[in-house]
Amino acid sequence: MEGRVMAGSRGKTAQAFLVLFFTVTSLQSVSAAFKFPSPYNWSCVDETCIKQLNDWNEDNVSSFTGCKLTCGPHGVLWPKPTYPHKIGEQTVSFNLSRITLEAVKSPTEDVKDLLHRAFDIFKDNIAKGIPNSDDQFFTKILDPEARDRQRVFVKIHVTNSKATRLTLNTNERYLLNIGTKDFHTNVSISAPSFFGARHALETLSQLIEYDDRKGSLQIVSSVAVADRPAFKYRGILLDTARNFISVKTIERTLDAMASNKLNTLHWHITDTTSFPLYLKSVPDMSYYGAYSQGQIYRYNDIYHIIEYARVRGIRVLPEFASPSHAGNGWQWTEKKGLGKLALCVNKEPWSSYCSEPPCGQLNIVNNNTYGILTQIYGDMVELFEPLDLFHFGGQEVNLNCWNSTEEIVTHLSEKGMDRSADSFLDLWSEFQSKIYDAFPAGNQTGKIKGILWNSQLTDSDQVERYIDPRKYIIQASGSVKDQNVIGDLLKKGFQVILSNSDAWSLNCGFGSWLTKGEHPCGAYKGWQAVYDNSPYAIASNETRSEYRELLLGGEAVLWSQQVDDASVDAKLWPRGAALAERLWTNPSHNWESAERRFIHHRQRLVKRGIKADRVQPEWCHQNEKLCYLR
Repeated sequence: MEGRVMAGSRGKTAQAFLVLFFTVTSLQSVSAAFKFPSPYNWSCVDETCIKQLNDWNEDNVSSFTGCKLTCGPHGVLWPKPTYPHKIGEQTVSFNLSRITLEAVKSPTEDVKDLLHRAFDIFKDNIAKGIPNSDDQFFTKILDPEARDRQRVFVKIHVTNSKATRLTLNTNERYLLNIGTKDFHTNVSISAPSFFGARHALETLSQLIEYDDRKGSLQIVSSVAVADRPAFKYRGILLDTARNFISVKTIERTLDAMASNKLNTLHWHITDTTSFPLYLKSVPDMSYYGAYSQGQIYRYNDIYHIIEYARVRGIRVLPEFASPSHAGNGWQWTEKKGLGKLALCVNKEPWSSYCSEPPCGQLNIVNNNTYGILTQIYGDMVELFEPLDLFHFGGQEVNLNCWNSTEEIVTHLSEKGMDRSADSFLDLWSEFQSKIYDAFPAGNQTGKIKGILWNSQLTDSDQVERYIDPRKYIIQASGSVKDQNVIGDLLKKGFQVILSNSDAWSLNCGFGSWLTKGEHPCGAYKGWQAVYDNSPYAIASNETRSEYRELLLGGEAVLWSQQVDDASVDAKLWPRGAALAERLWTNPSHNWESAERRFIHHRQRLVKRGIKADRVQPEWCHQNEKLCYLR
């Protein structure tokens, strides 16, 4: 009996397994780490993995992960592909050392280098899914040696683009095909750019799972996927000013974004609270504005983060908040004879001068303000180049701060202007025009486009008076109730990024950080609300198709008043994954059809080192549909 089982028959009865168990334990002491095969088997029934007691029939044995990979039209892919695709019903086992990048064709050596680095990340992600167990003796005895002979060959062809940096014009399409014959599984990836090929590698990684029954990896044996994103801009905003976020946590955020095919990290790097960015032209900004010397992003940190993002298919979009949200860090200017360049800094009562403490707003009538901003922009362009986008801020300007400042009021009087809201808006618009012109020369050739938060300047009845759609994209952060406003912006030729607060503000729902009661932006936004928030549906009906190209995509925001390294992952993930499928696929169905894959994808993120929040008990993951309340 022992010889027959060891030869690889895997046994036909429970008695055979008992005989094997006692034979093995006579050769090797039993320890707490000793593993039995699972007593359960999973079968795909009506696109659902059903858990059953194992009858030890070799032909019907399927592991939980094997069932997940092949059950349903999308398996466990996240985000699901945009185009029709086919996922086979069988898997083959292999060892990690047996998957190799067999051939790479690309327009340049730089692209080829990126592809090799992306493949290394792909293999690392697969390795993270393999349990760290020293005792897999039992499964190794039961598993046939065929997996040691199975080879997985990956071939990648980038057909057109030489680009190694993402832009709004980057083609992120890809084709992925898998075929298996005997002991050879061939993977073919074709894409017009590196970024499409990188997305294909992410999809490939989701077609591979660890099989704890066999103690090896398994890959779906036949696959055909054609895919592309629905939206060009798919972002996450991370605020590192209100609370400092470490480089390691930013790396994890980028890892998770890459796992979801999100392509833009909007880095809100400075605010009134702190100025944690070291700039060589104006080092006093971080000297006076950082929380501590250990909470500063230096040049090597910035370069590392940008490169870490690039090879994962992500652009890092810097924001320098102005003219509001600028305070701490500017305290040195009076000592240097430049005048007070930031007004209302830390002024109380704060509710009269800003939206939250501490207050701070730039002095837009002091010419020295523009000189310092020119230096800041020059350093930031050098740090983040090449840039195709730059975020100028523009959110939550408090007109009363300017109206209560003698220098501003005197300037208005000298220009023959009254103290009406329109006068302050005219000053603000003039400031915006000046800083746009102060931006390094790339902007003058149209290579860099500015982004502004929606504000008084962008109100639809006056936006054309203040903002040029050839120069700026509007990021809309209001409510879905503002859908007519968004529609009007599109009609006027503005490109729009959606970040509506009633679905994509991920810091909401944790209680007010200022006083007792609800958070100012309302209730917690569950993944279902994030998923069902369709940009096209929010744009008014008459513009939905005609101006579709102008609606660039969307972004979930995480302001960090109540966030630091300890909580970033749980507040971003897995809800950020719901955003990702909405922006990649823009599915016609709601969250219910995605729930099975979403729960499994959360598990995948955790295996990859992302501390994503729990969505439901593990029992529900293993007993699909039994937790549904419909």
